[in-house]
Amino acid sequence: MTRLAFDHLTLWISAAASEHSHDLADHMEERTGASRRACQAALRRLVDAGWLARSGTARRPVYGPGRLRQVARSYTLHGLQEDIPWQRDFAPHFELPSAVLRMVQHAFTELVNNAADHSGGTSVTVSLRQTPSHAQLLVSDDGCGVFDRICEAFRLPDAQHAMLELSKGRLTSQPEAHTGRGLFFSAQLADVFDIHANNTAFQRRAWESGGWKQAGNPLPRQGSSIYMAIALDTTRTLDQVLGAWSIDGSGIAFDRTVIALRMLAGPGQPLDSRAQARRVAARLETFRSAELDFDGVEDVGHAFTDELFRVFANKHGDVQLLATNMTPRVAALVRSAQGQA
Repeated sequence: MTRLAFDHLTLWISAAASEHSHDLADHMEERTGASRRACQAALRRLVDAGWLARSGTARRPVYGPGRLRQVARSYTLHGLQEDIPWQRDFAPHFELPSAVLRMVQHAFTELVNNAADHSGGTSVTVSLRQTPSHAQLLVSDDGCGVFDRICEAFRLPDAQHAMLELSKGRLTSQPEAHTGRGLFFSAQLADVFDIHANNTAFQRRAWESGGWKQAGNPLPRQGSSIYMAIALDTTRTLDQVLGAWSIDGSGIAFDRTVIALRMLAGPGQPLDSRAQARRVAARLETFRSAELDFDGVEDVGHAFTDELFRVFANKHGDVQLLATNMTPRVAALVRSAQGQA
């Protein structure tokens, strides 16, 4: 009976129903080694739960994927070409709205490629689930962990600073081969996006202001696990998301960014130093426009605003700095620094 554990069956039954619609009981019996009676009972339970659709006759049933679908597969990372698993193992077994399918494909290939090129691991496990309301994608590798990789490559002190850099976009440890768009835009496509790596986790919710937040229950495992969910009735599209991060709206260039400054300050703590400002300003010269979101930042110091809005602004006059969601005191300090630029 352990071979017919329900949760395990749901990992592969959608693909099996597509490929063995007329002989699914035979296939299950051969694959699991369970008795015919146990397989037929499992099939009835899967139909009742919505994992399978059944038609045909009692003697000649025809099965297909139900309203709940899932495929989970593991791959060796060495030499992995991310488009092949998508085309061969995943796409044929799902029925998603076209715009959602396009976004899921984009995120799938980007995240699997990241695992292959950046994780330093040996394997990746990918799970895609379709429910009546959402498409849910989970990509987990056994590598060094995304935050550790960024801290090492950019000499950053901790995961929070690594997440700050990730949130800006255009961050890659291999600039000769990548542009730093994959993880950033995958997050922007999703309603729910979580990054877990080496006992640290950050989350982003599309309906919440302020961008990324540290999550309280990181997965206790080595490597990176990235989870995303997209509502099937979303009005979001890939082109729309790409266009939102280019000044001309074309989605070709990635030349604007938004930085949630509260990621740099703890609750009730001001942004007070030039060092903090320099962390905010790091790599901003690669963009044409940067929105600095002060939401949740109660206070700042003269040194912080001077470093950003006078020193950086004077050095990089081609970068437009837009300060938003400021308290009256913060706005006054920003105006003062800008007046001296």
